[in-house]
Amino acid sequence: MGFSASRAVCALVFVASTMMAPSALAHAHLKQQSPAADSVVSAPQALTLNFSEGIEPGFSGVVVTDAQKQVIKTGTATRDEKNKAQLTVPLEQTLTSGTYQVDWHVVSVDGHKTKGSYHFSVK
Repeated sequence: MGFSASRAVCALVFVASTMMAPSALAHAHLKQQSPAADSVVSAPQALTLNFSEGIEPGFSGVVVTDAQKQVIKTGTATRDEKNKAQLTVPLEQTLTSGTYQVDWHVVSVDGHKTKGSYHFSVK
């Protein structure tokens, strides 16, 4: 039985995708956050972000801005030592009614960087 060019290409694609799959899974992705994305809440005292894998708090952080792009003061982001995939960020000022953007960046325990953002509103 001959080995056609199309079979060779399929085999190559399979091998390449198999080798690349572990690296795609090695990034900390935001799985859950509080306040939740696009939610309307009472003024929170802290943000809690849960990731798909452990993160390094010293290389991770959050910037919160209001609708006028003014930065909201936050305390130091800390990792829950019982849950190394959870980052907590205390808010140093009370949030007033309006929409807020959370821009986050983390480095996973294996050194991969990930970033993203989401919005929530305070009633």
